Amino acid sequence: MAERRKSDRARTFFGGMIAFNKRNSTMDCRVRDFSSTGARVHLTNTAVIPDHFDLTIARKERSFRARMVWRSVDEAGVTFLGEYNNEMPVSLDLARRLRQSETEKAVLRKRIAQLTDNGAA
Repeated sequence: MAERRKSDRARTFFGGMIAFNKRNSTMDCRVRDFSSTGARVHLTNTAVIPDHFDLTIARKERSFRARMVWRSVDEAGVTFLGEYNNEMPVSLDLARRLRQSETEKAVLRKRIAQLTDNGAA
């Protein structure tokens, strides 16, 4: 069988995150056979993943725009369309937690201001 890859892939076992649907949907995966042009990803169900998505590999501190080349039930081959420049996408859960923390911080600041105003009067 002829090799169709443009670059050699190294065997890897990295944790990854796939994001799609305007980053409203995320799914954890394992990144296998990584190269500069693509990878093989292992996940629970490839059927729910669209053809184009974002792939973040935290251990390498890199994020890519990716396209599905092939898929089976629990694995897929992807090619990288581009890399995000030091702007790793933030998961929806993390963004929600950050927003919640900012809201709680504002409430606490307001309460501190009330307590210090009452104590000074």
